[in-house]
Amino acid sequence: MALDDFYRNCAEIIRRVETVIDGKREAVQMALTALLAEGHVLIEDVPGVGKTMLARALAKSVDCTVNRIQFTPDLLPSDITGVSIYNQVEREFEFKPGPIFANIVIGDEINRASPKTQSALLESMEEGQVTVDGTTSILASPFTVIATQNPVEMEGTYPLPEAQRDRFMMRISMGYPDEAAELAMLRRRESSSPLDDLEPVVSTVQLIAMIETVRGVFVSWAVEQYAVSIAQATRRDEDLRLGASPRATLQLVRAAKARAALDGREFVLPDDIDALAIPVLSHRLIPTNRVSGRGNPFDPGAVSEIIARIVGATPVPLGAVGPA
Repeated sequence: MALDDFYRNCAEIIRRVETVIDGKREAVQMALTALLAEGHVLIEDVPGVGKTMLARALAKSVDCTVNRIQFTPDLLPSDITGVSIYNQVEREFEFKPGPIFANIVIGDEINRASPKTQSALLESMEEGQVTVDGTTSILASPFTVIATQNPVEMEGTYPLPEAQRDRFMMRISMGYPDEAAELAMLRRRESSSPLDDLEPVVSTVQLIAMIETVRGVFVSWAVEQYAVSIAQATRRDEDLRLGASPRATLQLVRAAKARAALDGREFVLPDDIDALAIPVLSHRLIPTNRVSGRGNPFDPGAVSEIIARIVGATPVPLGAVGPA
């Protein structure tokens, strides 16, 4: 897909989603960035700020298969992946696919499911497949999980394990709307929900072409070295007990390629890495007890400050970053 067509499609998707989500351009762009970079998104914020609405609006703007899973403590792994049922006519077991078999899967309140159920997502989110009763089934392509969770309510929730958090490309926060956006929301939703009028902007075929465009964005050796230097620094920092994984480095570069394409560029700049370092890395890092004990342990601000410090101290490449 030509970069001009890619840019127009992205702008239209953002415009349509913003008819549902008022005043949250950055959150919408981040969610779209992850979708185009073939990553998964964790939307974490307090109740009622539009986490699920953002996920539904983004999913509805693309003409592809969408399934929603409401995570609860009694949800079983088979409720997500599917189950083998004995067919008495054929006298053999027949696999009934679960809701994970869709292009976009919306996982609402993912931290309400038990760790056993959460682990059912590990294989699908990393390898794009599901194994049930020894039989492996390939998931649809493209495949993206958009999950939501409440960071402040503890009763009836299970914290996501490190392996699960590491599979999300980025964590984004909605935040409260400003006064103008909240007033606009009241006017728009007096009689109906704007989500009902949202029509798909691109088809599945077009989305795949847009993803291929992102894959073709150029990343110079200097920018790759910059991303690796940041990841390496998180593993050595005295304020962090767990640094960024190699998967985090890979996803940071992939997200940077999508951001560059969204800006109409065919190459990645160090600024792309800087802008995405916190949303891509913050949920993967674990601070030391000394840092996490300074305030609310659910406040990601401390980790964000550490990442900002590391990015600021990492030398920016001075060589050519565009294609030769």
